Amino acid sequence: MTTFCLDFGNTRLKAAVFKGDQLITTIVLEDPLNQIRSLINEYQPEVSVLSSVIHHDPEIENLLSTSSKLIQLHHRLKLPFSIPVGKPETVGADRLAIAAAAVFLFPGSNILAIGLGSCITYNFINQAAELVGGAISPGMEMRFRSMHEFTAKLPLVVGDWNVPLIGYDTKTNLQSGVVLGIAKELDGFIDAYREKFGNFNAVLTGGDLGILEPHLKNKIFADPHLIFKGLYAISQINAS
Repeated sequence: MTTFCLDFGNTRLKAAVFKGDQLITTIVLEDPLNQIRSLINEYQPEVSVLSSVIHHDPEIENLLSTSSKLIQLHHRLKLPFSIPVGKPETVGADRLAIAAAAVFLFPGSNILAIGLGSCITYNFINQAAELVGGAISPGMEMRFRSMHEFTAKLPLVVGDWNVPLIGYDTKTNLQSGVVLGIAKELDGFIDAYREKFGNFNAVLTGGDLGILEPHLKNKIFADPHLIFKGLYAISQINAS
């Protein structure tokens, strides 16, 4: 069976194709409607699962639903975990997908699943498979842009894994502050969860993974395609 998994985030719109349980390809959607149409013609999916945190073109849903069984990710789907919070409908689709992948990777464990997107999301799933909450902080691009847009003279720069601890000009000062600042934040959260819960697993995913992972002192499970794998797992539970 061929399955499409679509992740519409604030920064990028992405798609992945699974044949059986094998990830075949991933693609960034610059022209979503036409690219999805081309992918449908090429792969003929039986199932599509859509995670979206934006106001996307509704024609995309029409296209997917007429060519496949469309599953739209929300808290009322069958999920491999429960959500014992006051307003489960407020949990973002991206967080649901990350949590699903984490539970399949480490069943019966306490897990901190971290997503590096426009915002950094910390999602804690306990050993009873309950998504009990976590934290949200600004992502890398948001931090760079805020320093540029809320000051008169600081330039807009981008992240780089090869950043010095001690910046030697404006650019590297900004990069050091953001990249190493986030790395220390990640390690700090992981250490705090480990102190509170003892033995647990931490997983990390997202577009800034390659920049941040070299600076982490904690060795954790990192996978850039974790959201897609979570979407695929959810599709298998809900496709019948």
